[in-house]
Amino acid sequence: MSTAPEIVPATPSATEIDRASLCLPNRLTSYAISGLRQCWMPTLGRYSYRFRFGVPEQCNQFLPEGSAFYTLNVLLGISQLRQFAGWEYLNLKDTYHGCCSELRSPTTRIYALGMALWVGARFDIEPAGWLIDRVEAILGDRQRLQRLSAQDLGMLLSGCTALALRESQRWRAAAEVLSLMLRDHLHNPVSHLFYNQSIGYRRRFASFASQVYSILALYQFADAFGVEWALDIANGAAQRTIQLQGPRGEWGWLYYVPNAKVVDFYEIYSVHQHGMAPAFLHCAVEHGVPGAREALVKGFLWLFGDNEMGVSMLRPKSQMFYRSQVRKAELGSARRRARRAVFNAILGRGDHVARHRGLLLRPECRSYELGWILWSFGARDDYAELTQRSEFAFEQNTLLSSFSNS
Repeated sequence: MSTAPEIVPATPSATEIDRASLCLPNRLTSYAISGLRQCWMPTLGRYSYRFRFGVPEQCNQFLPEGSAFYTLNVLLGISQLRQFAGWEYLNLKDTYHGCCSELRSPTTRIYALGMALWVGARFDIEPAGWLIDRVEAILGDRQRLQRLSAQDLGMLLSGCTALALRESQRWRAAAEVLSLMLRDHLHNPVSHLFYNQSIGYRRRFASFASQVYSILALYQFADAFGVEWALDIANGAAQRTIQLQGPRGEWGWLYYVPNAKVVDFYEIYSVHQHGMAPAFLHCAVEHGVPGAREALVKGFLWLFGDNEMGVSMLRPKSQMFYRSQVRKAELGSARRRARRAVFNAILGRGDHVARHRGLLLRPECRSYELGWILWSFGARDDYAELTQRSEFAFEQNTLLSSFSNS
């Protein structure tokens, strides 16, 4: 995804959502759906790669593979909604197949293939033959499997597990192979965290995403087939990740796996706080992991100003969120972050959250972030203290006004 993004004007505010969308379970879901409407690029049939705030005229940016993957992530979130309402602009099957076709590039990340399988299973859409062939080729190549990242394996496992629940034994066999790869090559049984990959210089430095996708996939696999060892690993990893949560609920970005330290907290991403962490924490709550619900709530409340900058991460006029809080000197480069992480690992110490004067907001939002909100909260009514907050009522009122004037 090295090509320059195409600039696309932002679409109007989402006041055209139909009557049925007013039956959504909570304000947060309405807020996310409205934000996604603005991320939709009708001439391209995709959600944007990036919605930029920090420009004279806010706009969408498009990257072919990036927008295809993000659109699939949004479709995954939509699959959680009780009814397919408010998406009159979206042809679900055509969009799905169009995104999948763009993943045929040899540079496509493996985890995107897993997402494509997962979404297809959720909507009972048969994946394309080339997609099945490519995944089966990966599964049949032991050396290639061992080079995959935790994110690759996690998403492939989620996709294969979802297909196994609705289709054939071959997908269960595939899920078993992937789960064993996570267990035997990427899981550290002492620290309970997942390595970034099984080989290479980045092996011991794993991102928050490495933990999320691995834990979530093993929960799904364990729940689908009653596999106790998978549940035990997922519970242990979830509990350790909770223990590493920051003082205000921050989910750190980079972990040193051998000693279970957060070696760099930044960037701190809104999507981790409102979408990705809740995705696996909901499972942890269901399986009795101590402190899981409290960690979910604390992390979510970080968005409303209980954070180092003391500012809300919401962008109400756009029904979106600022992407992250980042150190000022690192807004355009990750080199200092890499050095900090290495030094902290060598010294055996953890990172700490920064003072607000050294931080900036990253003025953008990406569509997949709103997709993860739909996945984590689109079908839930048991977190009203989060999902029914007044801060999310803006677009709900707009929807009601639009309906009454129609």
